[in-house]
Parts: sequence; structure tokens; C-alpha cells
Amino acid sequence: MKFTPSTRVYVLGAILCVALTICSRNWGDRGGPSFLASLVVAGIAYLLAIREFLSTPGFPRRVVVIGLVLAALWHLQFLRMQSGPDDDIHRYVWDGHVQRLGYNPYIVVPSDPGLSGLHTPETRTLNNPDVPSPYPAGAQLFFRAVTAIHESIFAFKIAFVVCDFAIVLLLLNVLRRSGQGEHWVLAYAWHPLLATNVAGSGHVDIVGVLLLLVSVAALVRRWRAVAALAFGLAVSVKFLPIVLLPLYWKRVRMRDSTLAAIVVGLLYVPFLNHRRIPIGSLGTYVQRFRFNDPVFATLERVAAPQVVAGLAVLVGFLTAIWMRRKSAEASLDAFAWPMAASLFCAPVVYPWYLLWLLPFTRSTSTVPIIIWTLSIIPTYYVWHLRTVGRPWLVPGWILLLEYGSVAIAAAVIALRRIRRSAALQCSADQAQ
Repeated sequence: MKFTPSTRVYVLGAILCVALTICSRNWGDRGGPSFLASLVVAGIAYLLAIREFLSTPGFPRRVVVIGLVLAALWHLQFLRMQSGPDDDIHRYVWDGHVQRLGYNPYIVVPSDPGLSGLHTPETRTLNNPDVPSPYPAGAQLFFRAVTAIHESIFAFKIAFVVCDFAIVLLLLNVLRRSGQGEHWVLAYAWHPLLATNVAGSGHVDIVGVLLLLVSVAALVRRWRAVAALAFGLAVSVKFLPIVLLPLYWKRVRMRDSTLAAIVVGLLYVPFLNHRRIPIGSLGTYVQRFRFNDPVFATLERVAAPQVVAGLAVLVGFLTAIWMRRKSAEASLDAFAWPMAASLFCAPVVYPWYLLWLLPFTRSTSTVPIIIWTLSIIPTYYVWHLRTVGRPWLVPGWILLLEYGSVAIAAAVIALRRIRRSAALQCSADQAQ
């Protein structure tokens, strides 16, 4: 019996659904053997699905519909799971809570004994309570908006899943207008990191991803004011997309850029402290926080952390300049590589940071990035190690597996391109 591409995609979707459902059942032991095994199986199934998408130009619409229904099913499984005792989402609730009480989240320290009466059951276990908030103003105002509707972790998770759903709808629209196969929306919706980090633990990154995709879609349509404004708002959620600025150079008008800068500046007005722009614990983050950072750790031996962090931003900028010159104007791949390059050199690379890359990977040239979004999954093992009293440190064998996989994928693609170029040159020589 010969399976059609559609049948194979159905089978892979079913495997993903079963594996991620099992993963959700082991949510309490995040990073444990059962959790990791099921998530790895999901990652392999996802990678095989990407292979089908790359080799098949089009699928019937029912494949896309059924695929999205499956994605909704496993998202619901994670949505009902309790967040970890110190997940970032507890900080989101705290930041929104104290803003509504008239406090500045960039100044107040959650562990301050004088503020103990402000805590709720959902904020008492927030992580890093000895430092104020590091999140930019756009994220802070989002926290306040959600807590104004309902002050709970579940409310945030619902808000993040709504953003995820909006990204799916926007991607479908982008794919239709660009003439690409609608099945590529499954390359986003099926990614295991979405289920664990959006519906599961809940991370504000997905809000920034939505805003960035709005900006890119508007840029393709030449809605330049919308593109500039949405880009500014994305940066105000997390600073990572700032490295994409070269991709906007001369594609948006100066007045549009000025408008975006003014709007972002106004977002900070409620948090000004003695007329100074607040940064909260951002400096502490660069100075002290480390996770999954082999490149940063190596460079930090010879330079100050602030210098190495600046270098990470510079690498992203240079990559964006390169992509601007080499890629087509409507290429979404160009938006993935600068952020990936910057993250590669960052002091902290958590799995949810790679959510920023997911809407922009749908070609052979971005396969190394796709591999990275999957090879980072074993870093969850650190969460398990912490529960048994081990240090908060990614083991060397996991680093080798994670970044070695990316290096091998990049080498294979480069070798194939060299061989293809040599074959074309040989054919041209023979024709002459």
C-alpha cells in the first residue's frame, strides 16, 4: 500500500497529537524522562512533516483544516495544565497587579518585606523576587490590560492562546496573498514549542511575535505606517526584533518611523522615574543571568558582559544587512536569520525565545533554524535536574547535541549548494 503525501501528513499529525497529549500528562515533571521522550517524539514527527511540506507543492484544504483542528486539541490539553511554581507568568500577574495599585514595576522588588501584603497566592512564588521587572513598557501595559479583565494565570494563558490563534489566521492570509501553499501554516501551528510555551507555561513572547508578523505583513502590502507602528510595538514587548531595523530601511517613510518612535516613547511615560527611562532589572539580566549560552560564555572570558551583549546585537544587525542585500523584498526568511544570529550569541537562550523565529521558517534555507527550534528541546532536562538538587546548568552533552545538530544541518545545506553550483557550471562549460 502506497501512502499519499496527505495520508502521511495525517499520520504525522496523529502522532504529534498523541505525543503532545502524553507530554501534557507529565507536565508536573517538566524535563523528566516521560516528558522529554514524548516531546522528542513530537519533534521528530514535526520534522518529518516539514519534509513533506518541502517536497510537496500543495495539499488539499481539508488537510490544513484537519491539521489545525488537531493543533487546537493538543493546545487545549496544555491550556488546562497548571503552570510551574516559578514560571515567568507569575511575574506577569505581579507586574499587572502592582501597576493597578499605583506602583511602578521597574522600581518595586517583589521580595521587599514591606510589600508582602500586595502578594496574591499566584504571585508569592514568582521567580527572581529580589529584582524588579525587566520587561519593556509594551509588555507591562499588556500585563495591566489582562489583569484589568481578570487577575489570574489562566487569564494570561487564554490571552496568549488568542494571540497564537491570531497568528495562524494572519499567516493563512499572508500565504494566500503570496501564492504559497496554505499547508505551511501547519509548520507554525504544529511546532511543539507552541504547545509547551504558549498554552502550557505561557510566555509574553507570543504577543511580540504577533505584532512582528503584523508589521511584516503590512510591509509586504506597503502599508508603511502600520508596518512601522507594529514593529515599534513588537520591540516594546521584547527587544529582540530591534536587530531587524536594516530590513525596514527605506521601506518605511521617515514620518512613519518618527510616529512609531513617538508611540513607543509614550508607552514609557507612565513608568518614568525622575524623568529617567526605566530599565528595571535589564542590567542585572545581562550581568548575571545565564542559560544555554556557549558562545556568550566563551566571549565573556575576554570581554565584559555588556560588551558581549552589544556584540550579540551587532551580529543581528549585520545579518539583517546581509539578508537585505541578498533576499527578495517579500522574503519572510530574511526576518528569521537576524534574530537567530543574535540569539545564538545571547547570554540566555530559553526554548520560548525561539518562538520569534517560527512564523518565518518555511524554506530549505531556514532548515538549520528549524533544526535549532527542535534540538533545543533537551534543554528542558535542566528543569528536572533542578528538582533533584542539581545546578541550573545545561549539561555539555546537551549543548553538543543542540548546537551540533544545527552545525551539521548548515554544513549539509552548504555542501549541497556547492555541488549544485559546480554541476551547473559544468553543464554551462559543456554547452559552450
